[in-house]
Amino acid sequence: MLASTVREAARRFGDLPAFVDPDGSPVSYRDLDRRSDAVAAGLAARGVGEGDRVVLRLPSDTGYVIAYAAAAKLGAITAGVNPRLAPPEQQALVALADPAIVLTDPGELGELLRAGTAIVDRDGAPHPLPDDGDRPVAIVFTSGTTGLPKAALFCERQLEAVAITDTGGGWAPPGRPGPPMLASTQFAHIGITTKLPWYLRLATRTHILGRWRADDALRTIAEQRMPTIGGVAPQLALMVRSPEAARHDWDHVQTIVVGGAASPPALVAAARERFGAAYSIRYSSTESGGCGTGTAFDADDDEALHSVGRPRPGIEVTVRDEEGRPLAADEVGELWLRSPTQMSGYWRDPETTAATIVDGWLRTGDLARIDERGLVRLAGRVKEMFIRGGYNVYPAEVEAALAAHPAVAEVAVVPRPDPVMGEIGVAVVAPRDPAAPPTLADVQGFLRGRIADYKMPEAVRIVAELPLTPMLKVDRRALAAREGEP
Repeated sequence: MLASTVREAARRFGDLPAFVDPDGSPVSYRDLDRRSDAVAAGLAARGVGEGDRVVLRLPSDTGYVIAYAAAAKLGAITAGVNPRLAPPEQQALVALADPAIVLTDPGELGELLRAGTAIVDRDGAPHPLPDDGDRPVAIVFTSGTTGLPKAALFCERQLEAVAITDTGGGWAPPGRPGPPMLASTQFAHIGITTKLPWYLRLATRTHILGRWRADDALRTIAEQRMPTIGGVAPQLALMVRSPEAARHDWDHVQTIVVGGAASPPALVAAARERFGAAYSIRYSSTESGGCGTGTAFDADDDEALHSVGRPRPGIEVTVRDEEGRPLAADEVGELWLRSPTQMSGYWRDPETTAATIVDGWLRTGDLARIDERGLVRLAGRVKEMFIRGGYNVYPAEVEAALAAHPAVAEVAVVPRPDPVMGEIGVAVVAPRDPAAPPTLADVQGFLRGRIADYKMPEAVRIVAELPLTPMLKVDRRALAAREGEP
């Protein structure tokens, strides 16, 4: 499906730019097809074939997209690794994918392109495989509550379902350029992995930043007169606060689409006022394929500010108790979701798959209630995971790393609300020596290189001992409540 979409987009849109790299270099739809043909030939020459895994540790630029399309043309499975992860974390994900090849440096991709171009010039492009809805296309990594990696597997039919959910499955008219867009997240994430086909079908022109910064993002959106501002809530918070926001006319912006983390009511109101555009909050997850619920662009304030809206087309939601029984309206329980976009399961992990997908329903792990209007209102998370800037952070993983610090006797990591990042981590530490407790600089210095930067605690609170529940477990609720106090 991805491979055939790339070929059809090249036929329909030809020399229209599909992506624009950070240096301003465009890659057309025809270039994307030709270069991915060449890279596919280069990969095939190295023995990569249908069902093999191709791990991409490449930067998020056009090279990544070309490699992803090339793997799809061979029937191989792409597994993208977020370069923001620390080296040991990346290596764990590579091992889980069990790849036939790992592409780490753009130079390696260049070598494949050159070698493959010679093969295509001599023998022609690799013979295209027929579309097969059950053929795996991509692995998207997420983390478990213990910090152990999990790998959500997506097949061609899920990518098709995402395209239908987001566009109705149609194509832009041949030769007519679609809307300019800004790439806001790492390409290893669900945003590009499952949504690339619908970007291509709409003839979009996606601009890529070398590194996302609010000022640069705003300038690009203004210069290219983009009709939509997208991203995660912390990015919107930074853009609203940026001095650059006052330097441009935003009459071309029609909509704001935000997911990845909660959008506080104040942020929704501020963004709508600043950009003069309708704001839609999107709730989803990696496992759901990046599709779930959303607030309507013309929603009233109750929906727009205090909910995550209603299920998007083709998606069902329900709230259930711990035994999996449906709850009545306004009762809080775990949110379950059923969608043709959701993952097939976790790669080589049938036990966790069976616990997560029950009778076709995806257990999200989020607490929510559905009111009489059908609006989904989140109420926290079943487990301790919190979201910092659109990235999932699991306290147990951070605690396990920090517990090795020589000055730490006990530690618990809990979230604290933050107006920009949504939530940040606070390390609550009982020190070995009360007279010499670790500082924030000590903690961050110790963790650097052991965990990704976005998982770093951004505050430290020293206590004599961690509070315990009657069951002699750390009372995380009490610790988190303390951080939520004004």
